[in-house]
Amino acid sequence: MDMDKKPPSFVVDSMLGKLARWLRILGFDTLYFRDVEDEELLKISEEGGRYLLTRDRELYHRASPRGVLISEMGLDGQLKEVALALSLYKYDLPTRCPLCNTVLRRAERESVRGAVPEGTLEHYREYYICPGCGKIYWHGSHWGGIVRRAEEAGFNTQSLTEDDEE
Repeated sequence: MDMDKKPPSFVVDSMLGKLARWLRILGFDTLYFRDVEDEELLKISEEGGRYLLTRDRELYHRASPRGVLISEMGLDGQLKEVALALSLYKYDLPTRCPLCNTVLRRAERESVRGAVPEGTLEHYREYYICPGCGKIYWHGSHWGGIVRRAEEAGFNTQSLTEDDEE
């Protein structure tokens, strides 16, 4: 696969739910299912051209060459493993909804009034809405930690580092 043309996409096994959410935040198309048999994960990987991220050695071998074995237990190590294995540092992608995997869209402040806390409206000017599930996001006080963690793992965070506080 020529990664310069299209960013990789993933299907993640049930043991890596937190990693799946983080890959979505970083913009990678990532499917995650809590209760899916290995055969179905393999089928999704093969038919969709997705890398299969797993902690299961047997499943990893069966998914070859699209399997990526995640040996690290903690999220930071897992992010580094994936970033290094697939050179993910070269991609600067729009954030996806960590819940449903849909690319987020910018929303005007007035359009989210009543749906977010009033204090939030006073402090932040940029909002994002998920067209898939309707959840609203903004770069709150925790956002700096998310960006730092992604940078330390080797990801391109240019699209994540807009200063949107007032």
